[in-house]
Formats: sequence, structure tokens, C-alpha cells
Amino acid sequence: MPRIIAVIILVCSLLIGKNAWSQRYYTALEVGFSGGGSQYFGDLNEHYGFKTIGAAGGIYARERLNSYIALKLVTNFTCVGYDDKYNDAPYDKLRNLNFKSDIVEVVAQAEFNFFAFVTGMKEHRYTPYLTGGIGAFFYDPYTTYNGSKYYLRPLGTEGQYAGYAPRKYTSVSPCFPIGAGVKVWIAGGVNLALEIADRLTTTDYLDDVSTTYVGVGSFSKNPIAAALQDRSPGQVLGITGKQRGNTSSYDQYLMAMLSLTFNFTSYKCPQSLGSDEDELRVRRR
Repeated sequence: MPRIIAVIILVCSLLIGKNAWSQRYYTALEVGFSGGGSQYFGDLNEHYGFKTIGAAGGIYARERLNSYIALKLVTNFTCVGYDDKYNDAPYDKLRNLNFKSDIVEVVAQAEFNFFAFVTGMKEHRYTPYLTGGIGAFFYDPYTTYNGSKYYLRPLGTEGQYAGYAPRKYTSVSPCFPIGAGVKVWIAGGVNLALEIADRLTTTDYLDDVSTTYVGVGSFSKNPIAAALQDRSPGQVLGITGKQRGNTSSYDQYLMAMLSLTFNFTSYKCPQSLGSDEDELRVRRR
């Protein structure tokens, strides 16, 4: 009888211990989803207005290297755009250009925590962080004219197919997210993060506007392109060589995302979770 009681006590102790570990320890990998908004900045929005914020969403996976550094792979979807009617400058209003573009991006980012952060540890449950990375995004600017939707890249509104071949652009461009955020462990293996990161790009044609007008005569065989290259009333601006955009900087877009991620439960001993986490737990004791 005493032996049976001893066995029962031992089994109960193991089960309780196992349950405690499952609540305290989680894998370094976490997956989740995010939602938020985006805003484009460029030739049509040079003064950083926030009048055309678009909805954004995404999915990602994060791998914690240690309690201060993490890497993540992100896929985001959004729609950006702007309209000269929102600008205050008389020339911009007269220019009367506008665009929208769906964006799909895939980026790899590194996160650098200000404080030690470990899912499952109350003493290290939140931290602000800096982030930076590299990726690529797909874009295809379009506009509406006389009730119909027209994609602008095939039209070559800055003369790409009328003798100005160096102005051609592709629909994929590199991007470099850089920003900051804050993340917090909220319960179990669940983490919440708020991140604001600007996407620097290497294209000046996210908005299909960059250099100069080439003149309506360059589009004699394409009346739609002729109409869309100069949308000022009476087409008074589209003189060959007259400024249409600003080539001094590339376009960019900002994303503000609220993310919810989930760590998987780990049953490994603490020594398997990483030296930084081990040291933090030893210090806590």
C-alpha cells in the first residue's frame, strides 16, 4: 500500500511538473497574422499627407534567436493611392493626376529589442524594438477615366513607348522596411505587437509619375495615353520637357500593423530553449 501511494504521488508530481513546463516554455518559432493601414508618399504626395490611408493585412512567421534579436518573414497585402485634388499647391491641383495600386510584398526583417523579451515570462513580457529588412513588392498603378479603369504602365504616359525607353519600369521593385514597434506577451503563447515601418523603394513609378511631359504629339496612335499623360483642364501643362514629377527621390509607402502571433508549446527542458532564456530564468530564481 505505501508503495502504491508513493507511485501515485510520483505520477501526480510528474504530471503537475509537465503542466507547469507547458505553461512556461514555448518554442522560438511563432506564426500569426496582422492588420492595419498604409499610406503612399511620392510625386503626388510630397508633403506626407494622410488622406488616402488604405487597409492592409498580412501573415508572417517570427523566429526568436535570443531574448533581444528575432527574424521574421512577412507577406503583406494593401492598396495605395493619391489624388492631386488633395494637394494645396496650385500647380499640383492643375496637374490633376491620380492613381491607385494594389501591393503585395514579401520582406525579411530583423527585430532588435530594447529589453529582454521571452514569451511566458512575466518579468520579460514587453519591449519596444527597432526593425529593418529587405524585400520586394509587386505594384501596378491604374486610374479611372470616363468611368473605365486603365492600367498606366502599358500606356507609357511618360513616353516609354514613344522614344523614351529609359523611362520604362517593371512591376516589381525592391523595398527596405525600417521602423519601430512594441510587443507584449498577453497570455499563454500569445503575443501582440504594434509596428510602424516605412518602406523605402528603388522606384519612382509607384504612382506612374516621375520626370517630364513628352507632349500630346507623342501619343498620336493612342488617344487614351494622350488623355492620361496630361489631365490638366484643356491639357495646358503637357508641353514637351515641362516638369511632371520629381526625380530627386524615390516613392515609398508606410505601413502601421497590429499583429497577433502564437508560439507553440515546448516540452523541452530549459537548457534546450537557448542560453539567454536560461540565464534570465536563473537570475529570476
